[in-house]
Amino acid sequence: MVKPCWKSHDDNDSNGRVDGLLWSKDLGHHAYGQFSMAVIQANNVVEDQSQLESGALSMSNPGPQGTFVGVYDGHAGTEASRFINDNLFSNLKRYASLHQSISENVIRKAFAATEEGFLSLVQKQWLNEPKIASAGSCCLVGIICNGQLYIANAGDSRVVLGRTERATKEIIAIQLSTEHNASIESVRDELRMVHPEDPQIVILKHNVWRVKGIIQVSRSIGDAYLKKAKFNRPPLPPKFQLPEPFYVPILSAEPSILVHKLRPDDQYLIFASDGLWEHISNQKAVDIVNSYSRTGIARRLVKAALREAAKKREMRYSDLKKIDRGVRRHFHDDISVVVVFLDPHLINGRPSPCSLSIRGGLPSSENS
Repeated sequence: MVKPCWKSHDDNDSNGRVDGLLWSKDLGHHAYGQFSMAVIQANNVVEDQSQLESGALSMSNPGPQGTFVGVYDGHAGTEASRFINDNLFSNLKRYASLHQSISENVIRKAFAATEEGFLSLVQKQWLNEPKIASAGSCCLVGIICNGQLYIANAGDSRVVLGRTERATKEIIAIQLSTEHNASIESVRDELRMVHPEDPQIVILKHNVWRVKGIIQVSRSIGDAYLKKAKFNRPPLPPKFQLPEPFYVPILSAEPSILVHKLRPDDQYLIFASDGLWEHISNQKAVDIVNSYSRTGIARRLVKAALREAAKKREMRYSDLKKIDRGVRRHFHDDISVVVVFLDPHLINGRPSPCSLSIRGGLPSSENS
């Protein structure tokens, strides 16, 4: 029998709670332990999307069971990140049903299907809504199934593992995701290798490395105007148009994938959009999670990032909180955080037989 995962510590927290521009789900239960989520808005319309799904990972019964986490950091609008939130998990379940398992191949197919679906949407809406061709999103996914952790990433969101060091008993931070941002030398080298004919493939502009002088990430879902030349022309707004044609996609939707067998000393995972990591180091994030109660820990990480953002601008945190969305983007980005705690008894035994679906910033749904 499938049952809801919730064992809510706060009757008012079942759908998360809102405090100004901050949404949080302080503590919930997934198939392998507990979790905490939080989202802070900075843009006029929040471009980050996030989700946690626990239970069936395919459409077939019996089929693989586990937990799925997604963080989607949108840019140039919400269309791509929302599309991923609505389609990636169902695409994963479809391919997991076909292959009767979760695998690297299944994940790659789910990413590709989501990319193809969004580019088809761009094609349909292009003439009436040309700006949709500039909408894109980073895409970070984590899947826990049968004692294995799968991490797939396109863009510069990040997941960090907190692991107990056996010798010292300290919890250390281990970054599991590979990032695709032009600020990283190896990413610039990769772009130059893929585009040897283009000396302008990466440009240092205002002290920031950007692909074609426009965008920092080299991999994403969407950004059709940098994938297909037919979308890089009028009626696309001029600021997105390149001066010369291109014949191979400039950006890629191919994720970097890591498969990790979970160990008893793997304590928790911190998934977050780059808005968190701009202000907090991997080890600092792990130290915060290790130092405080699990309840509200994602919210605490967001607030720690906001305090750092305020400090960089030599202002008080209390004053930063008074700044409204839109203007707030000058101080920090939208930030999404999902902290997933790992219970070794459930990881290596039978996962909790529950079903859960929750989206960051939105009401959750439970299936019983």
